Amino acid sequence: QLRLVQSGGGLVQPGGSLRPSCYSSGFTWDYHAAGWFRQALGKEREAALCISDDGGSIYYGDSVGDSVKGRFTISRDNAKNTVYLQMNSLKPEDTAVYFCAAEPGVAGCSTLANEYTYWGQGTQVTVSS
Repeated sequence: QLRLVQSGGGLVQPGGSLRPSCYSSGFTWDYHAAGWFRQALGKEREAALCISDDGGSIYYGDSVGDSVKGRFTISRDNAKNTVYLQMNSLKPEDTAVYFCAAEPGVAGCSTLANEYTYWGQGTQVTVSS
């Protein structure tokens, strides 16, 4: 069974850090683009970051990009079948459910949710004092 298993969300104070991870079960991350998306309560799902299969290309989502640049980074360890989202200097407006996604056999990566086949179960990130 092919699936993505997420971990690493939680409650953090403003200015804190979290590092959600996304482990692939049933397939390897090789030749898969990866993306991290987030969905705040009552809002559409939007892309935060994506990374190509070799890690050579990283893109920010159009609507989220400016607010996370310099604070969020995406990385991958294909040997461990895991993709990470490092989130620093967290703000209350970063509160959302965060989802990882994978798409096989594409060049680069996409910030469009409908271009991903596999999705993680989502992990809640709450930034509050």
